[in-house]
Amino acid sequence: MLSQAAPAVGGVTERQPSGGRGLAVVTGGRRGIGRAICCELARVGFDIAIVDIVDDENASETVDLVNKLGRNSAFYRRDISETSGNAAFVEGLERDLGEITCLVNNAGVQVSVRGDLLDVTEEMFDRLVGVNLRGTFFLTQAVARAMLSRPQTASERSVVTITSANAGLVSPEKGPYCISKAGLSMASQQFAIRLADAGIRVHEIRPGLIQTDMTADVYEKYSSQVEAGQLSAIRRWGQPEDIARAVATLAAGGLPFSTGDIYHIGGGMQIHRL
Repeated sequence: MLSQAAPAVGGVTERQPSGGRGLAVVTGGRRGIGRAICCELARVGFDIAIVDIVDDENASETVDLVNKLGRNSAFYRRDISETSGNAAFVEGLERDLGEITCLVNNAGVQVSVRGDLLDVTEEMFDRLVGVNLRGTFFLTQAVARAMLSRPQTASERSVVTITSANAGLVSPEKGPYCISKAGLSMASQQFAIRLADAGIRVHEIRPGLIQTDMTADVYEKYSSQVEAGQLSAIRRWGQPEDIARAVATLAAGGLPFSTGDIYHIGGGMQIHRL
């Protein structure tokens, strides 16, 4: 298991003044959408725990970016599919950076090879579900328990889960991915009901086509359809910052009478047409 209870990169040798919105934990936070989320949450006042399975220069850069925005941050190397020790891991995060007030479930993996649904192996299926659904579910459970162990306060507390347009749109060439994200959508609504009485709001964001490393292999394939308005009403690829702004709005309490809702950030990709 890749796990550390202390910062692996960066650290908090000189803590910034408190008085912000608390600690946001962002899984898959070292680059792409995750990095954009970390920076946007820092801008609105969160300290950031960046959690990722890979420890590289991207992780260091994201820590530095958050620190330059005036917030505390640290990187933690962890494979969320390894669920043993979640409680201790969460305890370590809070010991280092303070009470968690926001969890952003952004970590996820894609199919290694797109292909026929009939060729999917058990190993491929288990990997996608293990990270995207099972790992995210049990980390959310651990964070929720930590939140519930403290008295309810006036502070905003939230869980924001990044699923995918494929939670509802069928793509047989990446079936296990779609199934994992559809299950995660249901998990988000389950947690919304369970945590509502404690004032913890739970939200789901479904990105459409976002230009990242994960979509690099289909960028050329889809770009002409994007530009023609065939895949989304807004004729451009989404950017990581589009998702980050939505996350920050929800985490900062910008929609206070919302929980269990699904927010489509895909330029209108979800609109059915005839």
